[in-house]
Amino acid sequence: MKILMIAILIGIIGIMSIYSSTYQNQIRLWRMQIIWLFLGIVSFLFFLHYDYRRFWDITYFLYVAVIILLWLVLILGSVRLGAQRWLRVAWFNLQPSELAKLIIVIFLSRYFSKKSALDIGLLSSKFGILRAIVIPFLFVAFPVGLIIEQPDLGSGVIMIVIFLGMLYLADIRLKYIFIFLFLIIFSLPFCWHFLRDYQKARLMVFLNPNADPLGAGYTLLQSKIAIGSGGFWGRGWLLGTQSQLRFLPESHTDFIFATFAEERGLLGSVALLILYYFLIREGLLIAQRTQEQFGRLLAGGISFMLGIQVSINIAMTMGLVPIVGLPLPLFSYGGSSMVVTFIALGILANIEKRRAVF
Repeated sequence: MKILMIAILIGIIGIMSIYSSTYQNQIRLWRMQIIWLFLGIVSFLFFLHYDYRRFWDITYFLYVAVIILLWLVLILGSVRLGAQRWLRVAWFNLQPSELAKLIIVIFLSRYFSKKSALDIGLLSSKFGILRAIVIPFLFVAFPVGLIIEQPDLGSGVIMIVIFLGMLYLADIRLKYIFIFLFLIIFSLPFCWHFLRDYQKARLMVFLNPNADPLGAGYTLLQSKIAIGSGGFWGRGWLLGTQSQLRFLPESHTDFIFATFAEERGLLGSVALLILYYFLIREGLLIAQRTQEQFGRLLAGGISFMLGIQVSINIAMTMGLVPIVGLPLPLFSYGGSSMVVTFIALGILANIEKRRAVF
């Protein structure tokens, strides 16, 4: 239950940061985050006892279901801050793009695996470039296109990165991976013309944050100020000026790490990163100890998915990568991200529990 304890600790620290960044606005978001944390724990316990090997038989059903959800978002989804990313389900706002990341990991794990206990190798060892890259990428590209249309460029990019990570974990020939990377890099200038104006502005601000300090570059500059002003020890809980005085937008969601770094300083930030390190390391160790190929790929893919989201979110707040709408797992405010992350961790714990060949 080490995974669960670390996840709960990160979640509690996140709730404290959400409270700090919103309490002066009389917004009780921290109360909702406690509910999301509780639902996440319940989800973890359910999937801890749900045999992960059953996902093999329902993979394509899950894929079709998430495609339908993403399609419904474009038709019936709620609009916030110019983006249409949520489906209203009773009192819960479901963000299918969060679920899509996990479903793609499950799908690719099945695609590259063999089910028979007599097969100890991966299917990918016999794949040419068509079956190794082109066919699985088409399955990934469809949900990515629906997500980018919302628009949610950050989640779309993350899914492409997850695809690359899964290719590596599945031992796809490196020359195929490099060919795919070359094609992506080659296509980037053409993709520029399909970006929305605010997305282009974010990319330009990444290259020169001072180009528009009161517009597209405002959030990034305020985030850097918040992180820098925390110093080594931090200003203390409830004492961060950037979030308390509302200089930092999205201080409880995408930029919550900047809020935390201002209040807890370098020391607290390193401690938080260590918690994430142990969480992701535990997932990688589970993958290493698992002999069955589907479970190994699934554990490795989930660990990679969490690691890349943590890395990109924190790098984004420091200006090391362009700004994308991406939450910090277990930490940022949001029910979909919290519950889906706990589901993924529950699957990880279940793989460790059932380390046996099909």
